[in-house]
Amino acid sequence: MEKYSRRKFISNSLKVTAGLAVVSMVPIGVTQFFNQDRLDTGNVWKGLMNSGQTPLPIPPLLENKSSMPNVAEFHLNAQMSKKEFIKGKETNTLGYNGDYLGPVIRVRNGEKVSVKVKNNLDEETTVHWHGLEINGENDGGPHNIIRSGETWNPTFTINQPASTLWYHPHVLHKTGEQVYKGLAGLFYIDDEVTDSLNIPKEYGVNDIPLVIQDKRLDSSGKLEYNLGMHDVMMGFKGDTTLVNGAINPYLEVPRGKMRLRLLNGSNARIYEFVFRNNQKFYQIASDGGLLEKPVEMTKLVLSPAERAEIIVDFSKYKKGDVVEFTNQGTELMKFVIKEEKQKASNIPGRLAQIERIDPSQSVKTRKFVFQGMGSMVNINGKQMDMNRIDEEVNLNATEIWEISNPSMGMMRGMAHPFHAHGVQFQILDRDGNPPPANEAGWKDTILVNPGEKVRAIATFNHSGLFMYHCHILEHEDAGMMGQFKVK
Repeated sequence: MEKYSRRKFISNSLKVTAGLAVVSMVPIGVTQFFNQDRLDTGNVWKGLMNSGQTPLPIPPLLENKSSMPNVAEFHLNAQMSKKEFIKGKETNTLGYNGDYLGPVIRVRNGEKVSVKVKNNLDEETTVHWHGLEINGENDGGPHNIIRSGETWNPTFTINQPASTLWYHPHVLHKTGEQVYKGLAGLFYIDDEVTDSLNIPKEYGVNDIPLVIQDKRLDSSGKLEYNLGMHDVMMGFKGDTTLVNGAINPYLEVPRGKMRLRLLNGSNARIYEFVFRNNQKFYQIASDGGLLEKPVEMTKLVLSPAERAEIIVDFSKYKKGDVVEFTNQGTELMKFVIKEEKQKASNIPGRLAQIERIDPSQSVKTRKFVFQGMGSMVNINGKQMDMNRIDEEVNLNATEIWEISNPSMGMMRGMAHPFHAHGVQFQILDRDGNPPPANEAGWKDTILVNPGEKVRAIATFNHSGLFMYHCHILEHEDAGMMGQFKVK
């Protein structure tokens, strides 16, 4: 569809047949759904798991230890564990309060939040609150190191709309490995606006989190994370896809509307989500919260760290019908329709009011240019230096950030997802054109395609030291990251 033209070269670059034949010459960029080492968008272990006998795991909601109103206290443990992704084949993993991934932290706008993070790993870690607008000292970037055996206790007040955020490590040069091994979890914010909407909102029943990741499992079912030259250049991509830590799971759903909260939790892979039968759905939220109006879609592209909330209507199906959710046609999971109908909900014509930031209020335009390849990746010609401040921003200032990704060489470069800590942006334009409707809300992670220039605007209301970087984690670890200080 033309309104999603920012992604349009995906379908132009890959010709996907019903059997998903691999194209021998794939332009490097957002079309890297196919890992060039392992040319499979699906699961090499699919033959073992394709019977659909694995129910979708639903992450637990983390208990609020506080009994005081408008106050939340959570306890989070980063720990080493073991897990069987393949029955009978155990592998070492990392997790928060469990063997893989972490619980959902759920808070409300206006709440005072305290999180006691205990590091039970045998190495340093951090916990970054991705998408949360808070001061730098609580952001969880590479300066907020938690040594093995120690506890970090950030405290902050939630001051942003309802949204689906997430948390993960942000250790210098080690983020990719720790996230890959399982350290990631979702962070929900609720508010009065979502309370008032008649949309699916019963957690684990008709409001379902889906964390999608790709992994490499060796012949013994063990997680592999050994970086080769291609992995450093293109990011680490796997040949087996997990949804909430399970291979090809199923979820029984009642007839009616379901809300799916999608997180691309992969290190580097970009997904194009589509239902096998071209079932339409409505995107209602992007990274930083609700859109103003639902956007009707049949496919959705998410780069690493991007989130989207969608509503799917299963009302027309009968008991026993199966709807496959795929990445470009390769199955990720199944929805199995149950007989009963669920509580009625709707897709509102209006979701939220977003106050637009006036570009005339911008006091400065900054330029960020993705450059280099492999170990030489950089932004503006500089690689990450913990002792260098790359940009200084005045507190409460409004700025336009221009992020560009020049095409270089015969292979045309590759797409980079840009993320900045502690702030939410509004995209002004892509190569001078308005953003598509599903990008017209709040964004903290912005995919920048080869040869593209994106302008985004934000007001920096929180002080401290923050990171900006490519969210291909191997690029971040290699130095495609900088620091900005708000004061």
